[in-house]
Amino acid sequence: MVTSSTPAEAAARAEGPATAAKGSALAEVWPLSPLQEGLLFHADFDGHGPDVYTVQNVLAVDGPLVPARFRASWEALLTRHAALRASFQRRKTGEAVQMITREVVLPWSEADVSDLAEEEASAQAERLAAGERAHRIDPAKPPLLRLLLIRLGERRHRLVMTSHHILMDGWSAPLLLKELAEIYAAGGDASGLAPVTSYREYLAWLARQDKDAARA
Repeated sequence: MVTSSTPAEAAARAEGPATAAKGSALAEVWPLSPLQEGLLFHADFDGHGPDVYTVQNVLAVDGPLVPARFRASWEALLTRHAALRASFQRRKTGEAVQMITREVVLPWSEADVSDLAEEEASAQAERLAAGERAHRIDPAKPPLLRLLLIRLGERRHRLVMTSHHILMDGWSAPLLLKELAEIYAAGGDASGLAPVTSYREYLAWLARQDKDAARA
């Protein structure tokens, strides 16, 4: 748990645009990890053109698929993991915090190119993915994740998953997809999964470390 001496509680107590008292839609206020601070700096430094820290994965989904259940499974993931509902703001002091919203709307869209010839359908799917990649993700608007499901045929889909690197990395994404498969198999219900350890616990652990000893 976060103690009274950690940056997490200090952030929650401080005045500014990210205090829980400002509305029930806000669940928690967390500090940033050092890596997140660096990524947010780069996102703020140049707000125009492509963002090099926008990450995109295009996944082949072959076999029978129920899009409504697939979407519900992603929504269950956002409910399950508070870190996926984070937005990143700066206080008047310039301090960066991540605000955890209680509920977010999953940015979800679908496209059907199954009426095209295979080569043209594949090319159109690539164009759609490129369009998603070119559209910047605003760190201040949660969630920092967009999903596009493209139907290529009756049993062939592509999932275009576009997110910001400040939200997840190459280690966490496979774990997320593993949970997604388990939730989908359960009909979109995440209640059977093991309890989640909040990312806040890691941030609290990080704040307790002796930085001088680490430098030495």
